[in-house]
Amino acid sequence: MGARMVDFGGWDMPVQYSGVMEEHRAVRERAGVFDVSHMGEIEIRGPEALKLLEHVTTNAASKLKTGQAQYSGLLYEHGGFVDDILVHKVADDHFFLCVNAANQDKDYEHIAGDNKFDCEVENAGSRYAQIAIQGPRALETLQKLTPVELAPIRYYHFVDGMVSGAPARIARTGYTGEDGFEIYVPPAEAPRLWTEIVEAGAEFGIKPAGLGARNTLRLEAKMALYGHEIHAAITPWEADLAWIVKLDKGQFLGREALVKQKQRGVSRKLIGFEMKGRGIGRDGYEVYVDGAPAGWVTSGGPAPTLNKNIGLCYLPSALAEIGRTIHVMVRNQPVEAVTVQTPFYKRAK
Repeated sequence: MGARMVDFGGWDMPVQYSGVMEEHRAVRERAGVFDVSHMGEIEIRGPEALKLLEHVTTNAASKLKTGQAQYSGLLYEHGGFVDDILVHKVADDHFFLCVNAANQDKDYEHIAGDNKFDCEVENAGSRYAQIAIQGPRALETLQKLTPVELAPIRYYHFVDGMVSGAPARIARTGYTGEDGFEIYVPPAEAPRLWTEIVEAGAEFGIKPAGLGARNTLRLEAKMALYGHEIHAAITPWEADLAWIVKLDKGQFLGREALVKQKQRGVSRKLIGFEMKGRGIGRDGYEVYVDGAPAGWVTSGGPAPTLNKNIGLCYLPSALAEIGRTIHVMVRNQPVEAVTVQTPFYKRAK
């Protein structure tokens, strides 16, 4: 389809098709379709599948109902992130995890290595391709291809059914800040389904979208990206992800470190900013406060929906307050910015 391809963690990925801005706006206003088959899948099955999951994840998997999904974290003992993941409850004895592509093998080894329970862990990525249909017209597009009634599927829920004759897991989670669906299908079916989705969405103005738009969309919605906002040296408290940690659920990997950090106080926090001067605060750029180095940008770029340049950065907790003037070092020049409330963009109900 004329995509510009790049190497992305060992995967040959489309960074853009018609252009990042055009693809971004299509998702916000109409619909976009993403090939996210690089994402990893891990399955846990057996009588004690839930016990293993509660042991290795931060969120309360025990609260999940069948057909419900949950955003969660895998942590090292020191409290830093192994990965951020989506947990889907297929049955009482079967959980389906969607994990970051580059982390799939590491995540599998982390979970399987701590499996002291009566269950099996499968590194299942090769059995699934994933296509995401996102945007206000996503439901109408996908509904043409499936007998499954999509409207009753609530946010962070999923159903198993058929899409254009292929078995599919249809989830309603998303990584764009818009409504939409992800379909997990057998890889052999994916090229045909991709083409049919593009054709089904043509009347609504659907656009194939690449990594570039995926990044600008998730940044506007302040959704964390592994390797940027979160990694092995960052804890959920620091990353503004306290809501995915349930300390009251009992013991889990990393819990003791999180309890200690909470007691002594967090030294740095993630906060959003808007550029005031000319320039874009890119990933890794230094952030200065009152003329002294204070932090770094984790993600930054244009926000096409807002017509601004935005970003996320880590600052010392005492300085991480809304409305503070900061300076981002752009090509060794300090460019003014101001810290702001996040998410930068939130769709209307």
